[in-house]
Amino acid sequence: MHEHSIKVRFSETDQLGHVNNNNYFVYMEEARIHFFEDADLTGGGDWRFVVASVQCDFIRQLYFGQSITIKSFVTKIGNSSFHLQQNMYEQKSNNLVAEGRSVVVQFDFSSQQSEPMSGWMKRQLAAYEPVTKEGS
Repeated sequence: MHEHSIKVRFSETDQLGHVNNNNYFVYMEEARIHFFEDADLTGGGDWRFVVASVQCDFIRQLYFGQSITIKSFVTKIGNSSFHLQQNMYEQKSNNLVAEGRSVVVQFDFSSQQSEPMSGWMKRQLAAYEPVTKEGS
């Protein structure tokens, strides 16, 4: 699992005073970039990924000045894609405020098609799968 923290800025709130729903996707993107760096998936800066799908469920409201921790982990590894779960928690209470999910595809920009991930890359991603107890 990879963790990344973000402090809510005033400009990210709307006229109701809470974080506008669009900003959760910005938070997910920032945490996703840090996830790629932590997992060393960029190959020294060679970016070969696109997001094919992204969704977010909003659980609780967030407000200016609060901080969140985004916990990112891999839930599925395919041939050329993987699923990334990103749970967002308000830091002081540790309450879950949103759950995000993305499908990330390795992409060949010259052919404009997905391409298979290497065994090495799949092993890197497997290190970010949730640890489950045997028999559960």
